[in-house]
Amino acid sequence: MSQMEEFGEELADFLRRVAELKSARSVPAGDLRTVLDAALFELDHVADQLWPTYERLAVNGQWDDASSDRDEQRLLRSLFQRMPLPVALVDRETVVRRMNFAATGLTGVRAGYATGRPLTGFLMHADRVAFRTQTAAVARGEGDRSLNVHLQQSPGTPVRATLTALRPGAEPRTAVLVVLQPAKDHAQQRPSVPWPAPDLGEATRHAAQLDLMDAMTSALLAAPAGDGAAVLEAAAGVLHGRFADWVVADEGAARLRRTTVLGPPDAPTTDVLAQDPAACPLV
Repeated sequence: MSQMEEFGEELADFLRRVAELKSARSVPAGDLRTVLDAALFELDHVADQLWPTYERLAVNGQWDDASSDRDEQRLLRSLFQRMPLPVALVDRETVVRRMNFAATGLTGVRAGYATGRPLTGFLMHADRVAFRTQTAAVARGEGDRSLNVHLQQSPGTPVRATLTALRPGAEPRTAVLVVLQPAKDHAQQRPSVPWPAPDLGEATRHAAQLDLMDAMTSALLAAPAGDGAAVLEAAAGVLHGRFADWVVADEGAARLRRTTVLGPPDAPTTDVLAQDPAACPLV
């Protein structure tokens, strides 16, 4: 493990301990001295260990080498946050490391509050043991799992949780990606209420959307970590043909540049790829 990786792991552990200290505000007044001692110890750790390590890495140039991957990391982080499905990244103890916008809306818990806390704390008590056991099994490399759970915010509605192992970047430990899909429990419907006639067109569209989301999720998980161009190409490949005849992907901040163009067979994709995104008209 490189010094940069060791520093990143140590910093992540420090942030988790800080989150635990924040959650200790509700302890009785008589125990606050113990919490204060722990906070002072963490400050000493920053001053004596983390800061000198940061200065040494900056002098040796390793910090500059790591900065070249920041654009790709920002892109992946943005894709994670804006995925239409509620997703959360947890460790083998179900402690939340990251949660996207859709997941905060589903659980009713802010991402900043959820980070550093076990995801099982937001589930009904009867589901916690099973969820923790399945998460640990996935983290050990025993294969993907899925199970139904119930959120405290809406205990009457079952939620399908799909768990898959993920190795973020160069981190030594395996994390678990949790995909939450709200499901309607038909068994909870009153039998006296007649079911409405199914709308086949709506059912077909809904199935197509779910199929598209599953394909997009699989493509993003299979894309090489840290390779922003590969992520864009994988996402465009899922949309092309299935969702649209033309798929054009541009990336950049101050100035866009065209990276991927997929079109119908024998279409002038080379001409479209050569266009300047800032100068060409919108479709």
